[in-house]
Amino acid sequence: MNVPSRPTSAAQPVPTEGVVAAGAYVDGRRVANIAISEASSWRAKPGHVVWIGLHEPDMALLAAVQKQFDLHELAIEDANHAHQRPKIEQYGEALFIVARTAQLIEGRIAFGETHIFVGEGYLVSVRHGPSTSYTPVRERCESCPRALARGEDYILYAILDFIVDNYSPVLESIHDEVEGIEDDVLSKPITKAQIERLYMLRRDLLRLRNAIGPLVEVCRRLEHDELSMVRQAMQPLFRDVTDHVRNIQERIDSMREVLAFAFEASLLVGQAQETAVSKKLASWLAILAVPTAVAGIYGMNFKYIPELQWEYSYFVVMGLMALACAGLYWRFRRVGWL
Repeated sequence: MNVPSRPTSAAQPVPTEGVVAAGAYVDGRRVANIAISEASSWRAKPGHVVWIGLHEPDMALLAAVQKQFDLHELAIEDANHAHQRPKIEQYGEALFIVARTAQLIEGRIAFGETHIFVGEGYLVSVRHGPSTSYTPVRERCESCPRALARGEDYILYAILDFIVDNYSPVLESIHDEVEGIEDDVLSKPITKAQIERLYMLRRDLLRLRNAIGPLVEVCRRLEHDELSMVRQAMQPLFRDVTDHVRNIQERIDSMREVLAFAFEASLLVGQAQETAVSKKLASWLAILAVPTAVAGIYGMNFKYIPELQWEYSYFVVMGLMALACAGLYWRFRRVGWL
């Protein structure tokens, strides 16, 4: 049951700041650019569809839109607070849909939201936060009046499809960076900064997956549920959006696995290099231990050491020391420790 909308004074002007575009369409062609205060009268005309785009509107503008289309109070409250989970809700003969948008800003994924009100003869989109303008959607739809003539449910499909399409550039940029990190891992251990970047990328990809995952349920309902504002002929188009979202999810999962493997491979490469260094140090210590031991023995103050009386004992001992060291060096080189 709808909660009655707040009364708005007739003398109070409707704010225009936040209105990106507002037009009335007949048979897929724009017949007028309208004011918010005229939306209900244009919508009431037979065969007319009103399409309004808002960007971060204030409560006064939302209240004006609510009055024109008799929107539910709870949906307006959600649209005013841009911290909603992707969802679809039905209020009487109208739908309220929330979708998350994503853009890559300074190497991080920034998220925004789009709230969509759709009912018989109208569609209102409300953008919050980072997102691409829907002007290209409007221009593409207007360039094909035959498609736009399908009505408000086609506009809804065009917007959802545009939102999902805009996930791809974000994933492409991250994919290029992931490939670069993967190539570096095999040649050298990654630095602390790269490890931090790996962690940030995996976390952002997880947030993106969580943001777009509920869109599958949204499109599923648009595809299968008997919603009066979605015609049966439009259901295959929403199925296509569902498939696109699932493809995006698979790409995200694939990149997260690559990042995990890259991190593990870097650890293995680092451990292998540390092991190689330890082997080299152990080999040189073993080689140096021979002359150290012999020199230590001859450095003791023994009174009777038979070979001290030999004329060439010094050269014999030094030769044996050199031969032992060379033998150890050859052995360690052969086993790959040096």
